[in-house]
Amino acid sequence: MAPILKDEVDIVIPTIRSLNFLENWRPFFEPYHLIIIQDGDPTKVIEVPKGFDYELYNRNDINRVLGPKANCISFKDGACRCFGFLVSKKKFIYTIDDDCFVAKDPTGKDIDTLTQHLDNLTKPSTPYFFNTLYDPYREGADFVRGYPFSLRQGVPTAVSHGLWLNIPDYDAPTQLVKPLERNTRYVDAVMTIPKGTLYPMCAMNLAFNRELIGAAMYFGIMGEGHPLGRYDDMWAGWCTKVVCDHLGYGVKTGLPYLWHSKASNPFVNLKKEYKGLFWQEEMIPFFQSVVLPKECTNAQQCYLELAKLTKEKLGPIDPYFHNFADAMVAWIEAWEEFNPPANAKTESA
Repeated sequence: MAPILKDEVDIVIPTIRSLNFLENWRPFFEPYHLIIIQDGDPTKVIEVPKGFDYELYNRNDINRVLGPKANCISFKDGACRCFGFLVSKKKFIYTIDDDCFVAKDPTGKDIDTLTQHLDNLTKPSTPYFFNTLYDPYREGADFVRGYPFSLRQGVPTAVSHGLWLNIPDYDAPTQLVKPLERNTRYVDAVMTIPKGTLYPMCAMNLAFNRELIGAAMYFGIMGEGHPLGRYDDMWAGWCTKVVCDHLGYGVKTGLPYLWHSKASNPFVNLKKEYKGLFWQEEMIPFFQSVVLPKECTNAQQCYLELAKLTKEKLGPIDPYFHNFADAMVAWIEAWEEFNPPANAKTESA
């Protein structure tokens, strides 16, 4: 079978090690272009299995490409992956962690995560009215009795959030009290997250429409030099959901599953998450109460407004949020340099 939307997809992978895990994904990923973001020591040689089409960026490349704005890309943190979102020119992005492998469905068949994500992203979402048969656009499903006909056309899907078998995505306290817990439940369902509802987004199995929401898919400044880690994808998830709700886009969660092979160290995680465990109790109400002005008509404008509100509302918690808001602005400035509006491209031609 020919690869789906081959020329419209980039696969973004953050890593600190050689990418032997790609051998497991070869049947599914080999036709696609990879953008690899090497975190940590830029002098370390990262080996990529032969046969893959890829470009690799390390910290020296990030500094060279972004210059004074390079500080908006995290160092020694998975948030570095968003540099790949920035330099991509494709419509869709799939991002995956290097400790994730192909899972099997209940019949024993290998799960093609990318095909399922693209299926999610190319079919509408239903954020305004919940369908009790979940995704009504799947084969064998439809809208149930009582579902408004005026809403059945749905809205464009901007984000597809996949799940994981084996090691769950837990925070450090939960890891510590449930060290042996494994996720063995395969739920054959995709659903749209309702408008006005936030969710904890995990970036290890995530796809999105870069054209619709890419500017808001920023993972912030975390890791080395900052008091917070392991909230990079949480932050991006809260921001993109608020922006999707405002712009009339949908977010889906559920299928596809992959196999998350190893749990990270809970004591290391606790050190990274410590402040976030307190701050999330204020960050989440902040996002729940955000109202973006109607003048914000694209993801860039929405994100600049979120940067202003972050400084205003979260800045009093800790000076870190002032720096964070400045990084959000720098990110949008970089985004607009790399992604000029279509009319600007025409004028410069």
